[in-house]
Amino acid sequence: MSYGTAGWPPPGRTARRPERSGGHRVKAAAALMACWIALLWALEFYDVATGNSLDTYGVSPRDPAELRDIVPASFLHFGFDHVAANTVPLALFGFLAALRGIRRFLAVVAVIVVTGGLGVWLTAPAGSVTAGASIVVFGLFGYLLVRGFIDRVVTDIIVGLVIAVLYGSIIWGVLPTAGSVSWQGHLFGLIGGVLAAVMFRRRPGPGRRETIIG
Repeated sequence: MSYGTAGWPPPGRTARRPERSGGHRVKAAAALMACWIALLWALEFYDVATGNSLDTYGVSPRDPAELRDIVPASFLHFGFDHVAANTVPLALFGFLAALRGIRRFLAVVAVIVVTGGLGVWLTAPAGSVTAGASIVVFGLFGYLLVRGFIDRVVTDIIVGLVIAVLYGSIIWGVLPTAGSVSWQGHLFGLIGGVLAAVMFRRRPGPGRRETIIG
């Protein structure tokens, strides 16, 4: 028996959106992060080829005109060593975070970028210019650490604990230093990740099966 648009779902049944398979989520997350990493490297190649023309899109603090650079700053770097240092943790953290859904992931990244960028704009030293994906790296690190506890999902708690063991030492990057590394971007990126975990916490719907802790 077939049903037209007006006749679906049939009486007594509730329409269900088909759930995506685990394999589909893995492929989507991997493709997204591969494209993101490729974009970062392409932008840096262009920057070098044009005499560092993109460096002007970093964030300079407390200048209202610089607010427009908050988003592009998270995609730009000061040299190949800079982008290389962010490539592996960004690819790993981003892949793990995106496995729970691309739309949720993009919303999380948006919160991290805006929170981290505004934090840099408000607190960075006068005369400085800040750029780099480390804002997102620290944000996703914080997001993965707390997501499982907020969502009460055992598998995500385990992921967070493994990330803490493997990369926990980067937390020192949020402490104030006198060097050229933006601890402000790291700190506010981390805050943005925790904030995003709270804002976009999972609310299981009817019929959803999740392994949770009570």
